[in-house]
Amino acid sequence: MAAKIFYRERAKIGEGDRQPRFKLVAIAGVEMKLYGKHLRKSELKQIANEIGAELVLLKGGEKKEKNDEDVSVYD
Repeated sequence: MAAKIFYRERAKIGEGDRQPRFKLVAIAGVEMKLYGKHLRKSELKQIANEIGAELVLLKGGEKKEKNDEDVSVYD
């Protein structure tokens, strides 16, 4: 099994902010300790290249209107 790194965009970070925009979710197929939770895309790419892993961007869900609950709905 090839190694995979799963990540998603952070919700409260916008385009142009000077903070890491991605959140690391999981790593599969390789034994590795990772200490950072929020990373830049260039950092993710560099880690993936070094360990021979594939980057997988997770899709977010659609947000419901604030009628009853403020809950995200996922596919």
